[in-house]
Amino acid sequence: MRNPLIRRLPRELKSEFPKYLVIFLFMIMVIGFVSGMSVASGSLMKCYTESFDKCNVEDGNFELAIKADETLISSLEESDIKLYENFYIEKDTKEVDSVLRVYKNRKDINLVSIMKGEMPSENNEIAIDRMYADNNNLKVGDTLTVGERAFTISGLVAFSDYSALYRSPSDMMFDAIKFGVAVTTEEGFDSLGEAGLHYNYSWLYNTAPEDDIKAKEMSEELLESIAEKAPVTSFIPAFSNQAMQFVGDDTGKDRIMFIVFLYIVIAIVAFIMAITTSNTVAREATVIGTLRASGYKKSEIILHYLAIPTLVTFISALIGNILGYTVFKDYALSIYYTNYSLPLFDIMWNADAFISTTIIPVILMFIINFFILKRKLSLSPLKFIRRDLKKNSKKKAIKLNKKIGFMHRFRLRIILQNIPNYVTIVIGVFLANIIILLGLGFPKLLDNSSKLISESLICNYQYILKAPAETKCEGAEKYCAGSLVTDFEGRKKESVTIYGLQPDGEYINIGGEDEICVSSAFSEKYGVGKGDTVTLKEEFGEKKYTFTITGIIDAPVTIAMYMSRDIFCDSFDYEEGYYNGYLSDNKITDIDEMLIAATITEDDMNKMSRQLTRSMGGVMDIFAVFGIVMFMLIVYLLSKIIIEKNSRSISMTKILGYSNKEISGLYIVSTSIVVIASFIVTMPIVDILMRYVCIVMFSEFSGWMPYVVPFYIYPMIIGLGIAAYGIIAFLQYRRVKKVPLAEALKNVE
Repeated sequence: MRNPLIRRLPRELKSEFPKYLVIFLFMIMVIGFVSGMSVASGSLMKCYTESFDKCNVEDGNFELAIKADETLISSLEESDIKLYENFYIEKDTKEVDSVLRVYKNRKDINLVSIMKGEMPSENNEIAIDRMYADNNNLKVGDTLTVGERAFTISGLVAFSDYSALYRSPSDMMFDAIKFGVAVTTEEGFDSLGEAGLHYNYSWLYNTAPEDDIKAKEMSEELLESIAEKAPVTSFIPAFSNQAMQFVGDDTGKDRIMFIVFLYIVIAIVAFIMAITTSNTVAREATVIGTLRASGYKKSEIILHYLAIPTLVTFISALIGNILGYTVFKDYALSIYYTNYSLPLFDIMWNADAFISTTIIPVILMFIINFFILKRKLSLSPLKFIRRDLKKNSKKKAIKLNKKIGFMHRFRLRIILQNIPNYVTIVIGVFLANIIILLGLGFPKLLDNSSKLISESLICNYQYILKAPAETKCEGAEKYCAGSLVTDFEGRKKESVTIYGLQPDGEYINIGGEDEICVSSAFSEKYGVGKGDTVTLKEEFGEKKYTFTITGIIDAPVTIAMYMSRDIFCDSFDYEEGYYNGYLSDNKITDIDEMLIAATITEDDMNKMSRQLTRSMGGVMDIFAVFGIVMFMLIVYLLSKIIIEKNSRSISMTKILGYSNKEISGLYIVSTSIVVIASFIVTMPIVDILMRYVCIVMFSEFSGWMPYVVPFYIYPMIIGLGIAAYGIIAFLQYRRVKKVPLAEALKNVE
């Protein structure tokens, strides 16, 4: 015989249709977004992983100070590797403000994928990275002047060894706006001259390492072997090459973050639905008691009340997944293509994504509602018939001080009687504040970083030379530049710029001949200060150096150490008077470009904030909007439950002559107090949490970004929340007006 309770489901759904519709649409949007991101990231990871074999991606590369001859190459290949010449040249571009790294067309290693157009076949043609082209509004057929040579863009490509456009492994962030990579013909490459030419060699192991641990051991042995035979200026194994590895690491973290976010949201929605269902159980207590007394099992009643929440979640998940594979998939791809230089790839069915965004949310919804309903329905049938739903009948109401005004006592009593609902509101406001602060505060964090860079800039131009060269440029100051890496236990190794300066220099004053200072960013990131001892080591060797810090230089975003030129030369075995760079506020024009290894400007220092603003700007706006929507959903549903739960009391107060406005002053103002208090109380906690999260997150990057969010952001968030609540309060006022006087006469015991 068909269960008669099934016939009640359509009526229950109809009676609560607005509530279920709001939850239904909200879950569709959340599940659709997470599904789209999961499907896109899964497809991307498959394409990314397969590209290493398809494109014959290198196991690493190194750069020599001089070109290797055949004898040296043969000698190096005795280390069980195959070497490939992979020279590149870096030049400034004329049409856009950027540096372009140009390679010869590669046919044996690190192959490129055509995205649009075709590979260069003429000497005046060049194919450039697709993401770099998009960021600088370049397209096929445009002219791009590289150095002094004009090229026609023949195609847009994706480099298998530059899925993230890192110019240097020590960079804090990739820069796809002012740095790009390109390929041209051999004749086109030669026409660029030798200024800025890098003798770079890629290698493949004859016997591939089993894992990264073995790869690290093999690379250390290889570096030792190469260093004995030739001067190495750069050595980058594939496992530590950010340009190749960042996409895989970052995409995996993205997926975990979005899945965890989905589960938190589903858990909150499940708890809200459980509270709603508990309210329905209380309203239908007599019916439930009668059914139980008539022979219905507790499990049958529980399953009946679980049916709609589970069904709504399941249908939401299915529709969300359909949208994830269609609408949201395109949005997710646009995010990934904005951030990474990737070849075209097809979206594939992802069983893990389906389980994570459909099966688990349904199970989570079922379990949370099941345990709450089981506890709620554990009373005897007689208690339900009597509408005595308190487990402890001896429990008395909290006594309130009679000196408190009647209306205030009434509001306080409403809050105490609805503690579970209000606790959920507090949790919802807390989570919404995190999301909104991320959306509104993160762009300001990047702006502040750019401002700090501009304010703490040493000088307009920092030149690093391949060999000492004199200049007549006014204000140019000689200095020494080098780099070591950190050696803190349990921390990721990071490049530290070492400056050898004039003790009383115009640009940086270290205070004395014997002073050794670190930047404020170094001090803050690694927790070291004046009097502490710091050990650094060679990047491509085993030698370690220990320094005692005597001071802190105000440089909030740069990981650096400062000392006199004399100490620099003594520490690193250079002749007295050695220098390899200039600090200058004016551009130096009388030194041959062939002698300049690098020029560092404000643009180079700003690459992280610039790239993150470009990559994350649209996503942050979505976070801010989503946070507001999530807040409104939670407060709307719970305040609606509070009014429905107290409908008889509201009706009674109407009979006693209170106006709708006065009644709203009791019930809506009570919720308003909790909402506003939640914003004010949780905001400092959110700030502390976000500060900690940012410190942990930025610790994984090279460099440093201080956590500074302008104070006005916090009242702005509170203001947005109160404004959003104003809409909800208006809707609830209308609900109060609709409570009939006859409600007080129903279900009177």
